[in-house]
Amino acid sequence: MQKRNKGYFDFSYLPVIFTLAWPTMLEQILGTAIQYIDTAMVGNLGTEAMAAVGSTSTVSWLFVSSISAFGVGFLAYISQARGRGDEERAKRAVMQAIITVIVLGTLFTVLTVGVSKYVPKWMNVDPSIRDLASRYFFITYLAMLPRSANMILGTVLRASGDTKTPMRIGIGVNVINLVMNYLLINPTRTISLLGLEFTMPGAGMGVIGAAVASVISFIYGGLAMVISVFRHKEISPKGLPFKIDMDIMKPCLRIAIPYMFQRFGSSLGFVVFASMINSLGATATAAHTIGNTVESAFYIPGFGMMTAAATLTGNFIGAKDNESLHRMARVTLLCEVLMMIVTGSLLFMFAPNLVRIFNKDPEVIALCSTVLKMVACSEPFYGVTNVLEGMLQGAGNTKFSLYVNIAAMWTMRILGTYILTQVFDFGLVGAWTGMIAHNMTSFLCYALYYKSGKWVRPVTERPDTATN
Repeated sequence: MQKRNKGYFDFSYLPVIFTLAWPTMLEQILGTAIQYIDTAMVGNLGTEAMAAVGSTSTVSWLFVSSISAFGVGFLAYISQARGRGDEERAKRAVMQAIITVIVLGTLFTVLTVGVSKYVPKWMNVDPSIRDLASRYFFITYLAMLPRSANMILGTVLRASGDTKTPMRIGIGVNVINLVMNYLLINPTRTISLLGLEFTMPGAGMGVIGAAVASVISFIYGGLAMVISVFRHKEISPKGLPFKIDMDIMKPCLRIAIPYMFQRFGSSLGFVVFASMINSLGATATAAHTIGNTVESAFYIPGFGMMTAAATLTGNFIGAKDNESLHRMARVTLLCEVLMMIVTGSLLFMFAPNLVRIFNKDPEVIALCSTVLKMVACSEPFYGVTNVLEGMLQGAGNTKFSLYVNIAAMWTMRILGTYILTQVFDFGLVGAWTGMIAHNMTSFLCYALYYKSGKWVRPVTERPDTATN
C-alpha cells in the first residue's frame, strides 16, 4: 500500500479502513433499527412478555459467543494467508470452517434444546413467566446449525475483505425477522391507512410468535451464507475434499480455543450478572433489557472499525509490513474515539426518548434512562477496547484477551455488582456501575498492552502456522 502522509496520523489509510468498516456499520445500523422495532413489538405485549424474552438473553450470549469465537481462528489464518498471497491455503481454511460449522451447530443444538427447561430457573426468572421463557428459549435454539453458519462463515467472508456480502445477508435476516414478527406476534386485526380500513392477518402467537420468526430468519441467514461462500470468486472451497485437514485446523484452533474460553468465561459472567439483575424484579429486568437494546445502537462504530482493524492487521502481519500496521492502527483508533464521543453524547441527551419507544411504564423509563446516561460517558473507552481487541484477533494473539476479559469480568462486574446490589442495595444502578468498571478496566489493560508493542509478534516463516 502506498503511503503518502508520513505524519503520526497517516490519513491515506482512511479509504481502505472505511471500505471494510462501512458495510459492517450499515449492517449493524439497519439490524439495530429492526431490533428496536422487534423489541417494541414484544414490549407492547407488556412488561412480563419483555422480561420473558430478555431474562434468558445472556444465556444466549454464552452459547452464541462460544461458537463465534471459532470464527476468529479462521479470521486470523485467512487474513494472514491472503496477506502473504497464499490463496490456496486460504481456501483450505474455508473448508475447515464449514466442517467446524457442522460439528458445532449440531452439538450446540442438542445441548441448548436439552437445557431449555432448566435455564429460566438457573436465571432466577420470576416463577410466573418461567414456562413462557423456557418455550421461547427452546424454539429459538432449534436453529443453531444455520446460526453457526451465519456467524462463522460471515467472519470468513470478512477475513477475505468481503464485508458487503455479510451486510446484505444480515439485512435480509433482519427484514425477514421483522415481517414474520409482525405476522406471528399480533392477532388478525383491522388497520386504518390513509382513510382506508383493511384486515391484516396475524397468528396472535405473542412471545412464541417472536421465537418462530427468529428461527425462520436464522435459517435464511445460514443458507444464504453457505451459498455465498461456495460462490465466492476468491475463497470458494469448491472442489476441495470434505475432510478434516489438521495442517490447517491446528493453527486455527490454537487461536480459536483461547478466544472461545474468553467468550465462554465472559458470557458465563454475563449469565451471573443477569441472574443478579433478574433477582431485582421485573422492572429492573425490563429496564436492563431495554437498556441493552438501546445501547447496542451506539456501539456500531466500534464493531465496524473492529472488523476493519482485524482484517487489515492480519493482512499487514502476513505481508510482514509492521510500519503500515502501526500507521493503520493509529488512524483507526483516532477515528473510533471521535465517532464514539459523538454517539456517547447523543445517547446521553436522548436516553429518555429512546426508552419510550419500547416501554411506557414511567418507572422503567426513569430507571433505564439513568443507567444509559451513566454508560454513555464510557462509550469512547469501550470503542478503543473494541478496536484493539480486533487488532489482536487479526494478529492471532488471543491469550491476552482471555486473561484480561476474564479477570475484569469476574472482579469488577461480578464481584462489584454483587457488592453494590446485594450488600448495599443500589439496584440496577449498582449493577451498571459494576459493568462500567469492567469496561474501564479492560480499556486500561488493552491500552497499556498496545503501547508496549508486545501484541505484534514476528510472523513465523512456516506458511501453515498463525501467530499466537
